[in-house]
Amino acid sequence: MRCLRPIAFALLAGCAHGESFEDGVLRKGDLSVRVGPVPGNWRRIQVEGADLAYRDDAREGSALFDVRCGHRDDDAPLSILTQNLIMGTTERDIEGQTLVPLDGREAMHTLLRAKLDGVPMQYDLYVMKKDGCVHDLVYVAPPDRFAEGAADFERFASGLHAHLGASDVSPARLRDRGTGAAPEGSSSRDP
Repeated sequence: MRCLRPIAFALLAGCAHGESFEDGVLRKGDLSVRVGPVPGNWRRIQVEGADLAYRDDAREGSALFDVRCGHRDDDAPLSILTQNLIMGTTERDIEGQTLVPLDGREAMHTLLRAKLDGVPMQYDLYVMKKDGCVHDLVYVAPPDRFAEGAADFERFASGLHAHLGASDVSPARLRDRGTGAAPEGSSSRDP
């Protein structure tokens, strides 16, 4: 999901490349990633270039998550990785860009308005590097509907916990290790 053009806005379904997603945990090779609660009004879709993608029909928005590991260009600073993510957009107006803690690391959190294929959109983006992997989280919706879905996306994004290796990041295992309670409603929401 290095640029939003392949999303071409999540309205067109493609092929997802996540290996499995169950009980709120994406497993991709040796990587396990738990995400926050998936709202009941989001429906799972397949989008080329995203491991997880959801459509928020009521708000005309989409939420996407992608992780990739071991790519040569991923050693770039978070600001450059974020710029790469929004390639294909025009008339960008960055409303805020800050480093925030996410899963024990720094993540670049960006709020912006931009046009995608000439259509005004509003974006909430997180880009994080951890254990040789880059994690992208995106919420995009029309500006007049964006605020309605922003809190759901923030809960989804803030629940991210990734581990490379054989460790279990399932909600029950994290509770057992004392790393926090599993988010309510953290189900796969697979169709």
